[in-house]
Amino acid sequence: MKTLIQGVKGARDFYPEDMAFRSWLNRKLGDVSRMFGYQEYDGPFLERLELYAAKSGEELVKEQSFVFEDRGGELIALRPELTPSLARMVATRQNELLFPLRWWSFGPFWRYERPQKGRSREFFQWNIDLVGVNSREADTEMLAIGCTFFKEVGLSSNQVVIAINDRELMEAELTSLGISNESLKDVYRLIDRREKMSADAWDTYANDIGITEKQLLDIKDLLENKELWKKSAALSYIFNLLDGMGFLPYMQYDPNIIRGLDYYTGIVFEARDREGGRAIFGGGRYDNLVGDVGGQPAGGIGFAMGDVVIRLTLEKYKCIGELPVAPAKVLVTLFNQETVAPAIAIAAKIRTAGIPVEIYPEVAKLPKQFKYADRQKMRFILVLGPDEVISGKVSVKDLLDGKQSVVSLAEAIELISK
Repeated sequence: MKTLIQGVKGARDFYPEDMAFRSWLNRKLGDVSRMFGYQEYDGPFLERLELYAAKSGEELVKEQSFVFEDRGGELIALRPELTPSLARMVATRQNELLFPLRWWSFGPFWRYERPQKGRSREFFQWNIDLVGVNSREADTEMLAIGCTFFKEVGLSSNQVVIAINDRELMEAELTSLGISNESLKDVYRLIDRREKMSADAWDTYANDIGITEKQLLDIKDLLENKELWKKSAALSYIFNLLDGMGFLPYMQYDPNIIRGLDYYTGIVFEARDREGGRAIFGGGRYDNLVGDVGGQPAGGIGFAMGDVVIRLTLEKYKCIGELPVAPAKVLVTLFNQETVAPAIAIAAKIRTAGIPVEIYPEVAKLPKQFKYADRQKMRFILVLGPDEVISGKVSVKDLLDGKQSVVSLAEAIELISK
């Protein structure tokens, strides 16, 4: 026996039922994005590694990116995220673009991670960003988009939550504990890894980056203070606006939310399943990224959501109805060789009326063709036998109610259209 060639580890096959979900999700994301006035765009799948090395952080560049050397000796990465590409695109045409920019995208990304439930090496991701303004109103809009998406797909505030923090607030608090500016990035990574490590390993990691025992105790106290947000004028203002929009039940302050990417500067947030805490999407404010890739300073805020975890979440809470896989709801059968040509002609006329239709691809017994239509969840079967050819009519069976009638082609098209 021949050995079956296996797929690449961490990559996925998209069978029609998987594509049905991906297409459905894409439509939902597009509807929500356009509801807030966002324009669709995309960036290249390949970027120079230096684009991510500039601001994304060592972990993403050295451990999670798929990197190869092209024939010219340049290091190229399969894109692990889109925000740096967005910043580069903005910087490239900054004098021509109309600000503020409201852009969204849904496309493939790659990260070299250990495949597990909810995480693959190849994934599709929704990216949505507002660039060109640094305001609390812009921050509020981005959070409102996330809440609106949850409502549109049927996820309630009892099932999901958006946990939020303010990096400026955390910087002030950490500085008051004696953490130097040079050590802030290391401490942010420490906080970001708290839930991913055991308590002892986390304490050891803190010691390794130079945190004293007293500072570590103070940091732990800081991360347990759920009322700390009241010191943040930004968070107080944002919560008030979200309350007026009816979205406050989706929101929750969490000082442990810090986000691992280096370019975040203001508020940061993660949406999570309330049961189990799995992250659904994450993002935040980045006010220096466009300038860091060669453009003029332009504040921005955005978030990204992968398709893997949101599908698991939607399935868990039974938010996905039956998604149609077969586009055609009409099957034209082939009764015998003499009826092939007129049957194909009838199918062509039905398509002219804008109705998707399949033709069974060979002459076969009718029960076999009927069984195929039923398994494809089709609605109508058209039979053109010798008697129908002579009379110039067609037999139409409605699989929903079992009724069958012999009508003209025009009547058949009218019946199917209804």
